[in-house]
Amino acid sequence: MENFKTPAIKKKWLLKFIEVIDELISLLRNKKFYIGIAFLFGGIQLNFVSQTYLHNYMVEGKALPVLSDLILDNLPYWDVDYLYDIFSLVSVFVFIVYVLHKREYNKVPYFLLLCGIFHTIRAIFIVLTPFGNPPLFDGTEGPFNGFSKYELGVYPSGHTGIAYMYFILAKDRRYRLVLLFSVLVIIAALFLSRGHYSIDVLSGIFFAFAIKAYGDKYISGLMINENRRE
Repeated sequence: MENFKTPAIKKKWLLKFIEVIDELISLLRNKKFYIGIAFLFGGIQLNFVSQTYLHNYMVEGKALPVLSDLILDNLPYWDVDYLYDIFSLVSVFVFIVYVLHKREYNKVPYFLLLCGIFHTIRAIFIVLTPFGNPPLFDGTEGPFNGFSKYELGVYPSGHTGIAYMYFILAKDRRYRLVLLFSVLVIIAALFLSRGHYSIDVLSGIFFAFAIKAYGDKYISGLMINENRRE
């Protein structure tokens, strides 16, 4: 009996594998995928431009104001800045696994677009009203260095916002729990290492939620291909 079942099981997995490959090829042929990619990388690049502008602003001898903060002023300082970079990468990895596991390839262009919009808005806001980094912040150590040459621009927090975006985009409870844990670790590490003011962290959450809500109402229909095979 076992010998009869094995070929059938192998055939079933082979058909699933072929179907997944077919969906991935369809994604790569979808122009919406490249629109999403363009928004994401454009937003990330715009952040680098904004941070370079702030760096040059300070090189010219101008100062960015340093603020007091109710939460930071009452927390101990712990040099755990590497944690928010590590768990940002964890969030990316977990969300990619979620998309592959749940085969939500039809939503990938939309996911990329929302993250690109967040990066773009952040790039604008950090230069509109530029603040200096919180007191005691000494830069991110280790191999990550905050993902950027210049760790400038605080409002809103990109680490928090993007990680929270992954959390609200995921629908499976198990993945959401892991993503929520990552968000909480990122927030705690940012507070303890003085990586962001509390308003930056909270605004990152609200910005991500607002972008997702706006996207669901006005953009999802244009970016999500609903004819995915079930």
